[in-house]
Amino acid sequence: MTPSPLSTPEDDEAVAGPVCVMTFNAGDASGAGGLTADIMAIAAVGGHPLGVVTGAYARDSTAIFDHFPFDSDAVDEQARAALEDMPVQAIKVGFAGSPENLAVIAEITADYADVPVISYMPDLSWWRDDLIDQYLDAAAELLLPQTSVLVGSHSVLWRWLLPEWAGSGNPTPRELAIAAAEHGVPYLLVTGVPLPDQHIDNVLTSAQAVLASGRFERIEATFTGAGDTLSATLTALVASGCDLGEALGEALSYLDGSLECGFRPGMGHVLPDRMFWAQPEDDPEDDESSAADPTDAAGFDLPPHDTQH
Repeated sequence: MTPSPLSTPEDDEAVAGPVCVMTFNAGDASGAGGLTADIMAIAAVGGHPLGVVTGAYARDSTAIFDHFPFDSDAVDEQARAALEDMPVQAIKVGFAGSPENLAVIAEITADYADVPVISYMPDLSWWRDDLIDQYLDAAAELLLPQTSVLVGSHSVLWRWLLPEWAGSGNPTPRELAIAAAEHGVPYLLVTGVPLPDQHIDNVLTSAQAVLASGRFERIEATFTGAGDTLSATLTALVASGCDLGEALGEALSYLDGSLECGFRPGMGHVLPDRMFWAQPEDDPEDDESSAADPTDAAGFDLPPHDTQH
């Protein structure tokens, strides 16, 4: 029997569809990063993005000039309206814009403690020093105890988690993970770890052991939006039921393809082509050169974050 157009979920079995993935991030009219990047990346790997606007960047493809945070009540109402209607399978937290917004997001994630939280810390060097300090302190106190996986570049995480580092050489990803674990973070994904011979590493680690890594040859271009793309993709793949090792491998492969097909829409940096897979192929033989899975770690479970407030 054909369902009536007026039928409801109470009348019929729910129709299977993409998993719902919530992301908190700033609007970005340039399309370089922020909520725009998250929505495109989540959709590209099969998720349904629920984008909660935490504020708006004033930026172009080269630099961020300013940011205008939303009121925390507006962030709270956006998220809770969607959460009360749709089953969210994973949450990404990007740039929240203010300590007040971080507090609201922490309360929301505490209320949905079974939902994994992937937190991405972007480079905040464009911001005022006092605002950076306030934001990072609030993130460490409020957000990290709710976080299942923390994602950030090696340089950003080093300055944040180990500001008094006095060791010989750069801190290793595992040393950063030990610092993150003091705030309750079980897993850390460190991106952009410099390697010899123009390569970079992306390392998934806990305080106990390095779990997986993906090494890539450095692309000779300056990109904007790679971190948001990777963290949003990882969140969507975790939401779809992938274990964390598998999700990382697929997310890194997706990011690599996005960067290889990157484009320069303005006069500034290159942006990832997050829809590269939808472009027609010029040469069918190119399929043979597809990159292999960059991780070789066995699957391991991603536990829901703990609420430690």
